[in-house]
Amino acid sequence: QVQLVESGGGSVQAGGSLTLSCAASGRTFLSYSMGWFRQAPGKERERVASISWSGGLTTYSPAVQGRSTISRDVTKNTGYLQMNDLRRDDTAVYYCAAGNTIPLATEDVEQWGQGTQVTVSS
Repeated sequence: QVQLVESGGGSVQAGGSLTLSCAASGRTFLSYSMGWFRQAPGKERERVASISWSGGLTTYSPAVQGRSTISRDVTKNTGYLQMNDLRRDDTAVYYCAAGNTIPLATEDVEQWGQGTQVTVSS
C-alpha cells in the first residue's frame, strides 16, 4: 500500500502562485495514477487534476484549467500541483490521492493524503 504526505500549502494573495508536493512511500506508487482534490468549507470534495502512472496523460477541472500543472517525478516518488493566478475561490484543503483510473474519480481513490490548507486572500 502507498502512503501519501502533502506539503506546500499556505497563505497567498490573489494572483500569486503555490506548488503543492505529494511525497509517496511504498514501491507500488509507480503503478498508481495520482490526483489532486480539494474541499472548501461546506462544499463537496472535487477533483482538481489527475495524472496517469506514466505521466503521459493529465486531466484538469475547468476551474483550474490553464492555471495549474500536475506532474510527477518518479525518481523522487513525488507528485506536484503547481497553481498560478490563484483566486479566493481556490481556498480549500487540498488532498493528494492515488488510484487506478484516469481521470481519477473520488470513488476510485485507494489512498488519500492528510491534506494541506491553501488560503487565498484578496
